[in-house]
Amino acid sequence: MTTAVFNRRTLLVAGGTLLATGASGLLLPARASGLAPTESMSGGANNYRKGAAVVERIGKGGFWMSGTVRRAGDGAPLSGQRIQIWAHTVEGREHEPQSHGATLTDKDGRFRLEMPQIIPIFGQPHGHLAYDSGEFKTVFLRPVMRSAKETSLEAHFVLQPA
Repeated sequence: MTTAVFNRRTLLVAGGTLLATGASGLLLPARASGLAPTESMSGGANNYRKGAAVVERIGKGGFWMSGTVRRAGDGAPLSGQRIQIWAHTVEGREHEPQSHGATLTDKDGRFRLEMPQIIPIFGQPHGHLAYDSGEFKTVFLRPVMRSAKETSLEAHFVLQPA
């Protein structure tokens, strides 16, 4: 059985903890208050195709593009949001229709789409992603891979209402 010892030291530690976290921190769950929206990246819209089809996979696959979509401010996950994905791959160039596809986020705001291996163009292996459904402001991302040998890439969106 554990016995609680109250002395000057434990009282000071408890008081300091209360001051550091604030009384509300003990009663309310943590939340992403004031989460800033994602800004569009330069070059992210290159070769974008409005209305690219929602697909199960782009090409023969082998590479995974994934990420999350959340709402600015409170960080709530956004389900059913359309994310378009395209890249320069072993099966086609960024501007070719077969290199484009879209997917929808799940109930937790996550998306994942298989596509062919991304290869460097202009010296950089990179992907392109876009949120463009209209409920929130359009965002284009162009994440760069550390190495062309990687077999996955993540991108995360924080969206603000349009």
